[in-house]
Amino acid sequence: MMSCKRLLDVALSLLLLCLLSPLLLLAALAIVLESGCPVLYRQTRLGLHGEPFGMLKFRSMVQNAAAIGPYFTQTDDPRITRVGRFIRRTSIDELPQLCNVLRGEMSLVGPRPDVPAQRALYSDADWAQRCSVRPGITGLAQALYRSESTEAQRLAADLRYTREASCWLDLKILLLTLKRLSGKGGN
Repeated sequence: MMSCKRLLDVALSLLLLCLLSPLLLLAALAIVLESGCPVLYRQTRLGLHGEPFGMLKFRSMVQNAAAIGPYFTQTDDPRITRVGRFIRRTSIDELPQLCNVLRGEMSLVGPRPDVPAQRALYSDADWAQRCSVRPGITGLAQALYRSESTEAQRLAADLRYTREASCWLDLKILLLTLKRLSGKGGN
């Protein structure tokens, strides 16, 4: 039997993919017109139990950006395209992860999946706890801080989520994330 969380993940992901399909097509077209193909970027991330998977995003950087700079971006990173700045600011670049949710690699809500190099930032106990749930498109850290959190704040929020996870908390985080994305969330 499907859990409440998985049922919510599948139902909302399918609904969002259908409703947002015109936006997804426009984003893909804008990327192709500005910087060519590929439209999607697949990055290795660590998921449930630390298992690697290919997380999807709309490509927001120049081609071969990973060869030019680090796995993280900085303010005014020259690798980010004009379209890329817009889709990042609006979080449209994250929408292909709805496919990762449908495939069971991610959830709508959970700690954001880390790249393998970030494993070194955690103690063994914290890592095991963090990887005890599926990573999410959004999480408690994103709902509270968007991308302005420190590593310590993000870790604390992620670990808190793993201890308190429930369908109700997921709904609350989804609503807080929408509020923050709409510009009404404050800091």
